[in-house]
Amino acid sequence: MICSELEREYYQALVERKRNYEGLFFVGVRTTGVFCRPTCPARKPKFENCEFFETAQQALLASYRPCQRCNPLSHPMIASELVKELVEKVEEDPEKRWKDQDLRGLGIDPSTARRQFKKRFGMTFVEYARARRMGVAMKEIRKGNSVIDTQILTGYESSSGFRDAFSRIMGAPPSVKGEVNILKAAWLDTELGPMIAISNEEALYLLEFVDRKGLEKEVERMRNKLNAAIIPGNTAITRSIEKELLQYFKGQLTEFKTPIYLMGSPFQKSVWESLRRIPSGETRSYSELAASIQRPTAFRVAARANGANQLAIVIPCHRVVQSNGGLGGYAGGLNRKKWLLEHEYKLKLERKQVLKEK
Repeated sequence: MICSELEREYYQALVERKRNYEGLFFVGVRTTGVFCRPTCPARKPKFENCEFFETAQQALLASYRPCQRCNPLSHPMIASELVKELVEKVEEDPEKRWKDQDLRGLGIDPSTARRQFKKRFGMTFVEYARARRMGVAMKEIRKGNSVIDTQILTGYESSSGFRDAFSRIMGAPPSVKGEVNILKAAWLDTELGPMIAISNEEALYLLEFVDRKGLEKEVERMRNKLNAAIIPGNTAITRSIEKELLQYFKGQLTEFKTPIYLMGSPFQKSVWESLRRIPSGETRSYSELAASIQRPTAFRVAARANGANQLAIVIPCHRVVQSNGGLGGYAGGLNRKKWLLEHEYKLKLERKQVLKEK
């Protein structure tokens, strides 16, 4: 997440159209729903209507679409005709799940599309299409529209309020006749970027960074298993985890108390409970994790269970590293994992110092 001091600097660069800021940030304009490059020739928005992002993917996931005047996805070179065509195709139907056969149907080689998108703005075409699709759904979550809440609970679907993309990703509106669980999804801004929290009034079911790879499938598996529909909105649980995350990032909290729901096999649950017992500021190897549940030879299975965790930070899968000291993997991104570990270790040292002084 970009801090407020940087936001002021970036806004000034936007107003002055400074070319040396190209590639450093993108700006989303809340009033128009588009995101732009720093040198966009369009009329400048007010500061309070701007949202700044480090990457185009972050802007897409936050529900912004590319500006047609400055074409932010063409930086730093002019986009090829293939890239332009595919961007336009995605905008015609942002909810579409693109497959290789769809590209071949347009006479486009999938590997060429993947390579050109990766070269232009650091993500493949599939990643771009996914980010745009998720962004449309995330827009509903960010709004937390109470009208949608009413529509779902009454079994009435309105095309004006409930977007197809949200329905496809988060679950179709349940019929009033069926026995369906209702979960609510909320957008949480954190120090390390936006997260999505899914809960009911009793427990937190999912907490993930919105740019996590495979998030759509993760949500789909959860709602299918629970026979649930997910709608935008807040709960007491959402408010609780939002408060605790704020305290965590400020260094005021090391153990989360918000009630959670663990959706997994007995083995997975045993791994996740073991993760929660790793003290803040410490790490364990995958082998040590397996040994902690009395399954010392099952470190590969334990590693998979670690990766299947749906409650980022709360269940600290980021505290598991390679035996040689390497970071290993992390679905939220290695930069985030490194930040979390350094943050917790620093707090541990500070606590030790306080105890010593006493």
